[in-house]
Amino acid sequence: MNKILEVENLTFKYEQESNDVQLKGVTFDVFSGEWLSIIGKNGSGKSTTARLIDGLLEGFTGAIKIDGQLLSQENVWDLRRKIGMVFQNPDNQFVGATVEDDVAFGMENQGIPREEMIRRVDEALGAVNMLDFKKKEPARLSGGQKQRVAVAGIIALRPEIIILDESTSMLDPTGRAEIMRVIHDIKDKYHLTVLSITHDLDEAAHSDRILVMSDGKIIRQATPAELFASDEDMVEIGLDVPFSANLMADLRELTFGNIPEKYLDDEELADFLASQLN
Repeated sequence: MNKILEVENLTFKYEQESNDVQLKGVTFDVFSGEWLSIIGKNGSGKSTTARLIDGLLEGFTGAIKIDGQLLSQENVWDLRRKIGMVFQNPDNQFVGATVEDDVAFGMENQGIPREEMIRRVDEALGAVNMLDFKKKEPARLSGGQKQRVAVAGIIALRPEIIILDESTSMLDPTGRAEIMRVIHDIKDKYHLTVLSITHDLDEAAHSDRILVMSDGKIIRQATPAELFASDEDMVEIGLDVPFSANLMADLRELTFGNIPEKYLDDEELADFLASQLN
């Protein structure tokens, strides 16, 4: 598989004269088409890493390569076109008077022809099931609808990588699940790579691979099944255990059926329990 993102020995502090270092030699790769989640407690360095990759912060040491090109001050604007970032609060990304204006804004900045913009706006809004809302004011939308529009604005720009920076943390469980389903769908449709910064372990459970950060360092790399299979490991690194893992442990104590030792996410566990009941 091709590496679309390479981070090597990334070190960063917000104040150069300070001894408080936010990132301490962070190194990892992301492969083309992969969904990689970075999890960790608040202050672990997750969002700082994302902002450095997207060129929103500078002054780091180490190296960031995007699609084989070394990120620098000279090419940051060109390489940022390969990345779309969805933030925690969608209100911070809205600039247009209507939904369609907002989705078109980034394309206007890139000088995309009007006919192509119109086509992409409709395609992007259709992909997130918001085409019927294109004449609406963003302020009148629900939180989940706003986040869908923010995602549409990103995919209209045709990035190769989408970074989700706690982008579902302000939504209720239903809205969170809807946004995750939409992003999974567009990832497959447009062959995107996704880097998810999250504290939601149920969200991270659907990743291909997970990095765990603590105190500015990566302390674990694993698949969701490997990471969530051990309650002790999760507690040791200061994270909660996903609901399905807790439920599986409780069911084993009750000797309910033949509960698998490997980790199952919510959907897989529901299917397993249904098969046992039948």
